[in-house]
Amino acid sequence: MIGKDCPNIFGRRRFLEVAVGALATTQLVPDQPANAGLVLDRPIEVAQSEVPGSATSLKQIDAGVLGVGYVEAGPIDGPTVILLHGWPYDIHSFGEVTPRLASAGFHVIVPYARGYGSTRFLSKETPRTGQPSALAVDMIALMDALKIKQATVAGFDWGARTADIVAALWPDRVKGIVSVSGYLIGSQEAGKMPLPPKAELQWWYQYYFATERGREGYFRYRREFAELIWKLASPKWEFSDAMFARSAAAFDNPDHVDIVIHNYRWRLGLAQGDPSLDELEAKLTAAPEIAVPTITLEGDGNGAPHPDPAGYAKKFSGKYLHRLVKGGIGHNLPQEAPAAFAQAVIDVSKS
Repeated sequence: MIGKDCPNIFGRRRFLEVAVGALATTQLVPDQPANAGLVLDRPIEVAQSEVPGSATSLKQIDAGVLGVGYVEAGPIDGPTVILLHGWPYDIHSFGEVTPRLASAGFHVIVPYARGYGSTRFLSKETPRTGQPSALAVDMIALMDALKIKQATVAGFDWGARTADIVAALWPDRVKGIVSVSGYLIGSQEAGKMPLPPKAELQWWYQYYFATERGREGYFRYRREFAELIWKLASPKWEFSDAMFARSAAAFDNPDHVDIVIHNYRWRLGLAQGDPSLDELEAKLTAAPEIAVPTITLEGDGNGAPHPDPAGYAKKFSGKYLHRLVKGGIGHNLPQEAPAAFAQAVIDVSKS
């Protein structure tokens, strides 16, 4: 049901604690076509400042195969922005981005992905697949349920990959995207290509998850695992215990482990996908270009595996800009540098 509050899940707690945020001053360079190569904006320098928190409540709506938990903010008649989190994070990554965008007049939707928070499968029979195309279908289903014809979509990690896929396969539904770490569309076929040992080492958890020992280990120690990933992926980010605990609660979802393990096993070709998604996966295997307006972001302190921006620039055939966010900013860019992320959303929405 649209707008139904869930006080037992979210209660009166803040969407995110009143935390030290990030303010950025941005100057744009003239736009150029992506096929001219990587279009670099000037690096964004991040300074520290206090940013108000955002008090809100969680809502639920049936969308496709899921009952989706989401936060909604800003004017209902404003241009819609959908913010997508990754693993192992949750909607609190956008706790400071959301009020910034709402204050700028945007209608902001921040959903829990399948396997996180209050999002639940409507049927026990639905395959608990974590393959990327499934998350993209989830987003289109959410837009349909909320009667959103078109939105700007912004995300990081799994959320950036979802934004890329939706923009590539359903460009009419997307006004523009903000994608941390750029073009992340992959396939099982692409996953067969071995990488140099140093690069493979960064994916240690992917191989750990390929084993039953790894699955059991993640089931038992998912919070410890997530905290370790946070530290490795954002080595200069000093997050508090309370901040981590708020996000870690989302991993108690009954389908969380199944979704995460399937995602990484599927990437390696060690798990079957949902047959109903085969047609979409075939399209993604071709690594389609993205024609909608795009801003890609990268933090200068990202400790997680991420591609070189020069290597993916030509995959964006529309209006395109890349920004480097400086100041030791890691993988969880919207939470570490909310002003820079919010400004990218505002700028791409004007394209």
